Amino acid sequence: MSRSLPLYVGRMSDTEPKTTLDAMRARPLYAQLADVIARKIASGELAPDRPIPSENHLADEYGVARLTARRAAQELRERGLIVTVRGKGSFVVEQPPGDAPGESEPNA
Repeated sequence: MSRSLPLYVGRMSDTEPKTTLDAMRARPLYAQLADVIARKIASGELAPDRPIPSENHLADEYGVARLTARRAAQELRERGLIVTVRGKGSFVVEQPPGDAPGESEPNA
């Protein structure tokens, strides 16, 4: 029996189907959560220079431990998608045009 956890669905929750995290998958929950947030950034649902939900909010909404949400944020920082400002929160980084997450640079 696999356990599926509800995902954080931001302001657009009424227009998008809910997605679930799967604790039984080989991919860690923090990586699944980071992928979901990265897709929201790429789609524009989470806008540049705007905050992402707090670790506590992500943990509550996704049904994961706060440390899992913290590790997901760390993963997003390592990917260059967010920046964290102590005392203020984590914010989406402005992506240069044509530099979508996961896109590789063309060879010259």
